Amino acid sequence: MKRTTAHWSHYRFDSVWHLPAPPGAVYAVLERPEEYPLWWPQIREVTALDGGSGIARFRSLLPYDLVVTARERRRDRAAGILEVAMSGDLDGWARWTLSAYGGGTRALYEQEVEVRKPLMRRLALPGRPVFRANHALMMRAGRRGLTAVLNGV
Repeated sequence: MKRTTAHWSHYRFDSVWHLPAPPGAVYAVLERPEEYPLWWPQIREVTALDGGSGIARFRSLLPYDLVVTARERRRDRAAGILEVAMSGDLDGWARWTLSAYGGGTRALYEQEVEVRKPLMRRLALPGRPVFRANHALMMRAGRRGLTAVLNGV
């Protein structure tokens, strides 16, 4: 079977973070994306467009920025869910699902996207392992930053 560039440009990520605060406290931080750059180093900038959408620019170790427009799809504090649709350099969705875990929170981050940035599409096959590692580093830094915020550091 022939693999197309579109196949190699499709990503599904799942990350689980165990955080030292109750779900309500974690939700209160995660529902303010304009503050993500304060604690998540790879999220360089978030600009609100209106009450339910904004533009985010991020960069991890690789020397390029990704810019997406995120539009709120679901905000459900009782269920612990925050979900956005994304368009731009990445086209797809991302979702946080929070649940109590021990004395803190289990935060499940899921993302499914198609890469639209031309350079990343051209490098889809040889770059895939590097792009996945880059994402993993970004997620680790985000967990550390959020943990620091929750611990009042």
